[in-house]
Order: sequence, then C-alpha cells, then structure tokens
Amino acid sequence: MLILIIGILVLFLDQLTKQAIRANLVYGDSIPVIDGFFNLVYVRNDGAAWNLLAGHGIILILISFSVMVALYFFRDKIIEGRKRNELLMGLLMGGIAGNLIDRIRFGWVTDFLDFEFGAYHYPSFNVADSAICIVFVIYLIMSFFDKKKQEEAEDA
Repeated sequence: MLILIIGILVLFLDQLTKQAIRANLVYGDSIPVIDGFFNLVYVRNDGAAWNLLAGHGIILILISFSVMVALYFFRDKIIEGRKRNELLMGLLMGGIAGNLIDRIRFGWVTDFLDFEFGAYHYPSFNVADSAICIVFVIYLIMSFFDKKKQEEAEDA
C-alpha cells in the first residue's frame, strides 16, 4: 500500500508542477530564482537523462513501460519485507510513470528545474527525475551499508 501512496504522490506532484510550468511559461523561458544558481525554465526533453536517445521516443516509452511491468512482477523479491524498499519502489514507480505520461501525451518530457554551479550548467530536470535519482542514491548508500553489515557478520 505504501508503494501505491508514494507513487501516486510523486506522480501527482510531477504532473502538477509540469502543468504549472507549461501554463505559466513560454517554451524556452528562464526565470532566475537564485541568481547564478537556480532558475525555473521551460524546456522539452525528447530523450532520457542528459538527452540520451533523443528522438527515439517510442523506444523510451517501451523501456519505461517494460521497467514498470518488471518492477510490478518482481516487487516482492525487490521489497523483501522492508519499508525502505517500499518507499524506494514508490518513488521509482511514480517517477517513471510521470515521465512516461509526458512521453505518451506530448512526445517529450517537460523539464523545469535548472541549476548552475559556477561555469557548469547542470541539465534541466523535473520532479519525476528527482524521485528516480533519489532512489538510486539511497540504493547505493544502503547497498554500501548492507555490504558492510554482511562483512562484519562474516568476521564475527
């Protein structure tokens, strides 16, 4: 149940924020929020992260749909009875669904969060992308700690 609640919240927030951007900004607009660091923009990304597979929307739709189906069918194995894994699964499913809806509706994903770090300009992203990235960061961190616990148990 937690997966569904988190997934729907992420999906709702993602679609709400993207709709607000499309309704209030003209494509290509940029509004500085914190000058030289953070802007709200309206860009369209027809690729995946960092514009990978740009112009191959049907492939991205198929990949997204396939990943969601696989996650659904293997959810018990992935969750392993852990609440944190349910949270991560909800974030991941909501993020994938948010971008999948855009790809099906428009043929591209609305991105609007834009950060600059000195001379480096990070590629724009959205709430769905954030949820997906949070999952991978937490998963990597937890994998490290899980491995460390396993090594300690073996040494004991």
